Order: sequence, then structure tokens, then C-alpha cells
Amino acid sequence: MSVGTIVWLGSEVMFFAGLFAIYFTLRSTSPDLWAERTTLLTVPYATVNTIILVLSSFTAQMGVFAAEKRRPYSTGKGLRNWGMVEWFFLTFALGAIFVSGQVWEYSMLVAEGMPIYADAYASAFYITTGFHAIHVTGGLIAFLLVIGRAYAVKNFGKKEETSAIVISYYWHFVDVVWVALFLVIYFLK
Repeated sequence: MSVGTIVWLGSEVMFFAGLFAIYFTLRSTSPDLWAERTTLLTVPYATVNTIILVLSSFTAQMGVFAAEKRRPYSTGKGLRNWGMVEWFFLTFALGAIFVSGQVWEYSMLVAEGMPIYADAYASAFYITTGFHAIHVTGGLIAFLLVIGRAYAVKNFGKKEETSAIVISYYWHFVDVVWVALFLVIYFLK
């Protein structure tokens, strides 16, 4: 299962490479449009949203560590005793906050006169960040499935541990892709 996930993530790298190519092509062919549109982006807001997503990678990894110890649920008070389920619920919450933050940012940009159909920059921005948000949403659904599986099985074992590891691979991938997108979209002038 892990090998298949890694191969699939390799294909996702190619997909996102194409989206990055859109940005680099747009920047080289329309520098004035690029300069004008990037002024609408709110870097501090996007930075906070990015930090939230990056933190979710840490919480996901803590869930994996708990799963590797075969600790699906909390064994007591305090973060040290949290199980995979608690860590994954926190990861889910952080990911949902990130996606909600993206939706809010979209609404602000549309209000400022940048809907998806406004120009090439707007289309590139919404398509690139939108596909990433869809991937994050897919990861959120996967976290719920892994959490549900932990509740459904009588004995939390190797299969459940492997599921936790595989979802973490995917989650770390979408986080790394976002950091790269964030740097290209918000800081490349």
C-alpha cells in the first residue's frame, strides 16, 4: 500500500509541476499583469494560513507516532497521552481551517475585482490554489476514514498503522506543495 501511494504521489508531482509552469509562463509573458495582480494578495493573512497548514503536518506525524505505538486513543490527560485519533482530529481541524481560510481569501479577492474569469493571472491563481484545496479536502476525508476505521476495528493492528502512515505521506505531500505554491504565488515578484 505504501509503494502504491508513493507512485501515485509521483504522478501528483507531475500534475502540480504543470500548475507551476502556468505561473512561470505567465510571469515571463505578462510581467505587468503579474505585478498588478500580486498587489491584491494579502501576504500576512496567507502566511498565517500557511503556518496553520504546516502545523497540521506536525500533528499528523504525532498521530502516526501514536499509531506506531498501537495507541489509537488517549490513554490519559495531556498531549503526551493522546492517541492517533486525537492527533488526527486536530489535524483535520487545522486542515479545515486552512481550506476555510482559502475560501475566505477567494471571497475577498472577488470583492476586490479579481474573479476567476478576470484575466490570465486570476485564472492561474484560482486553478492552482483551488486544485490544492481540493487535494487538502481529499486528505481531510481520508483522515475521517482512518479515524472511523480505528473505531470500527476490535484490535488496532498493522493495517491501521499502515493506513495512518499512508495518509501522513499524502498530508506531508500536500503541505510541501503548498509551501512551494505559497512562495511562488505570494513572494515571487
